[in-house]
Amino acid sequence: MSTVAMPDLAVVSSPWTLGPLTLPNRVVMGSMHTGLEVHDDGGAGMAAFYRERAAGGAACIITGGIAVNDEARGGPDFAVFGVGGADERFRAAVDAVHDAGSVILAQLFHAGRYALASGMVDRYGRPQRVVAPSALPWAAARGVVPAELTAAEIEQTVEDFAAAARSARDIGFDGVEIMASEGYLINQFQSPLTNLRDDEWGGDAERRRRFTVAVVRAVRAAVPDLAVTIRLSGADLMPGSSTDDEVDALVHELLPLGLDGISVGIGWHESRTPTVQAAVPHGAWLAYAARIAGVVRASAYPDVKVIASNRMTDLRDGEAVLADGLLDAVALARPFLADPAIVNRSLAGAFDLVNTCIGCNQACLDRSIVGQPVSCLVNPRAAREVAFPARPTTDPKRVDVVGGGPAGLAAAVDAARRGHTVTLWEASDRLGGQFDLAALVPGKEDYAATVRAARAELEDRGATIHLGRAATAADLTASDAVVLAPGVVPRTIDVPGADLPHVRSYERALREGVPAGTVAIIGGGGIGVDTAAFLVESPDESRRATEFGVRWDLDVADTVVGDVPQRLPVADRTLRPGGDVTVLRRSGKFGQGIGITSRWVAIGRLRDAGVHLVGGVQEYLRIEPGVLWIRDEHGEERGVPADNVVVCAGQERSHEADATSPDGLVSRLQDADVPHAVVGGARDARSVDAVRATSEALEAVRRLAP
Repeated sequence: MSTVAMPDLAVVSSPWTLGPLTLPNRVVMGSMHTGLEVHDDGGAGMAAFYRERAAGGAACIITGGIAVNDEARGGPDFAVFGVGGADERFRAAVDAVHDAGSVILAQLFHAGRYALASGMVDRYGRPQRVVAPSALPWAAARGVVPAELTAAEIEQTVEDFAAAARSARDIGFDGVEIMASEGYLINQFQSPLTNLRDDEWGGDAERRRRFTVAVVRAVRAAVPDLAVTIRLSGADLMPGSSTDDEVDALVHELLPLGLDGISVGIGWHESRTPTVQAAVPHGAWLAYAARIAGVVRASAYPDVKVIASNRMTDLRDGEAVLADGLLDAVALARPFLADPAIVNRSLAGAFDLVNTCIGCNQACLDRSIVGQPVSCLVNPRAAREVAFPARPTTDPKRVDVVGGGPAGLAAAVDAARRGHTVTLWEASDRLGGQFDLAALVPGKEDYAATVRAARAELEDRGATIHLGRAATAADLTASDAVVLAPGVVPRTIDVPGADLPHVRSYERALREGVPAGTVAIIGGGGIGVDTAAFLVESPDESRRATEFGVRWDLDVADTVVGDVPQRLPVADRTLRPGGDVTVLRRSGKFGQGIGITSRWVAIGRLRDAGVHLVGGVQEYLRIEPGVLWIRDEHGEERGVPADNVVVCAGQERSHEADATSPDGLVSRLQDADVPHAVVGGARDARSVDAVRATSEALEAVRRLAP
C-alpha cells in the first residue's frame, strides 16, 4: 500500500443509515448495465463483478436495471425476475456481496419508449411490445412507434413494479431503487414532451406525477421491511420538459410515502446537452442534487437521504460535496469499473494508486447502448473477472513488457499484481504513450491519472521501470514472457513542403505548443479534433466549467472544480480564436474514432469555438509558408491560411516490435524461443483503439504468464 499521508475524508468515511441499513461510508456504487445479468453462467460473472467492488469498499451497490416485465427490457441483455434463470443469477450476486460485507439494492427498471426491441421476443416467443405513456417514438427507435398504455395496462405496470420488489426481497436483496430518471418510463410519464394523455395519468403536471406516486406507494407497500430509494431526474435537460418547480412538487408528493432515499440523476439519453462525457466538468450537476436536498430538508421528512451523482471521479470530490451536510452520500458508477478498490484505496490515503475513470465511455456506455459486452478501457478486467481472476500466480515468471503506453501498462500491472517479476522498458523518458499526449487536451486531464496509478502500483509491487531506454534482444532473451507494446508513432505525409519548419506532427504540437498565427490541421479524425481542442480551449477546468454553464444555460456547481485542486497544473499557453484553426479531412466523419456518445460533443465544441471544418478534400497539393494548397470537394485548387501546419494523418506501428525491421525484436525472440506477443498499435495501427490495445495486452500477459 502507498505511504501517501491520508487526507481528511472524515465525512466520506463516516457511517450513515439508509432506512433499515447502516452503511460504513458514504460511497454508493451507482447502477450500471453490464449485460452480465443474462449470462448463462449461474450468476458467476455477475457475482464476481459485484464481489470485487463490495470487497473494494463500496458501502452499497445498486444493480443494473432489472426489467419489471418483458416489455420493460431496454434490449435483449436485460433480465426479468423469474425468467430464464434470472433469480438464480441474482441470488449468486446477492450472496457474493453479502459475503464481502456490503449490501445490494435491485434497481427496478422500465425502458418505456427507450426499449430497443427490434428482433426481440418475450418469454412466450411473441415480438416484444414497446410501450409508453403516449405513442411518441424517439430518434434511436428505428421507426418503432410505441403503443400507448391503456389505463388497465398502467395499473398492471404499477403492480409489476411491486411484484418485482417482492421478488427482490425473496432473492435476498437489501432494498430496491426505482428508476425514474434518464428518460425511462416513469420519467416519460412526468414530462409534457412524452405524456400527451388527458386522463387520470396525464393532462397537467399533477396528473403526470400520478404514475410515479403510484409506483412508489405500491413498492413501499410490497416491501415494508426493505430500503426503498428512487432515482429521480433533477433536470431532464430537454427544452419544454418538466420544470424545476414541477420536479420539486413531485418530491413533496413522494416524501410522505416512506422513501428512504432519493438519488438525483440528470438528463435524458436524447438530450443535446452532454452529461457524462469527459468534456463535462467534474461535479457539474451538484446544484441539482443540492436543490432537491433543500426541498427535502425544508419538508416534514428531513431525514430522507439525498444522494448526488454524475461526473465525480475522486473521493476528495465527494468530501467537498458532502462537507456542508446538505447531501448525504455520493453515487459513483464508472469509477468502480476503472478501479473496484477506489474506496479502500482512497480511505487509506492511497490516491496515487486509484485508477481513475477517464470519462471516455468507449468500453462502457458506447458498448451498452448497442448491446455489446461492457468493460473498461483503463481496466480491461472489468466485467470479465471470471475469465481473468485476481488470484496470485502459482508459477512466478520473469515478465518483460516493451512499451509504457496504455497497453504496456495494462500488461505490466496485471502481471505484477499476480506476483510475477516485471520489468517495463520505455524508449522515451515518459510513461503513458498516447495517454500522456491525451492528458494535454482540455477535458482529458484525467488520462494522466491512469499513467500515475500504473506507475505507483508497479513501484509498490517492486517492478523495474526503465525510462529512456529501448529494450534490445539481449535484454529479453532470458525472459519467460515478453509483451511487445511499443505503440504507434505519428504517420508522415508525402506532400511537397511537408519538411518546412512550420510543419509539425501532432505529438510535437501537443508537447511544445504551436506558434502564433493561423493553423491548418491535416486530418480530421479523433486526434485532429483533439489537437484543435488543445489550440482553442482553456486548460483551466474552472474556466471551462463557467463556459459550460453559459453555453448550455445551466446552473453548474463549482463545488468540485472550485474546492478540489486541479488534477494537473494549468498549462502556460495562449489560446487562439477558433477562426484561426482549420481542420481538414478527406472523407468520413470528423472525429471518427471517438466513441459514439462523445463524438458529437467534441465536434460541437469545435463548432461553438468557430473552428473551420473542411471535409471532402480530394488532395493535399503543397505546403508553402502561410498557406496549405488543397484540391477541394469540387475539384478546385484552394489555399487554406496556414502559418502553421499540424499533421494528424494517422499512425504507424513503432518499429521496435516490427519483425521486418533490422532492429526489430520479434525475429530475435523467435530465434531465442522466448514466448512473446505483439499487442495494440504495434500489432495493427490502422486505427488507434485503446480499448482493443489494453484488452489485447491483458489477454496476452495472461496467456504467456498465467
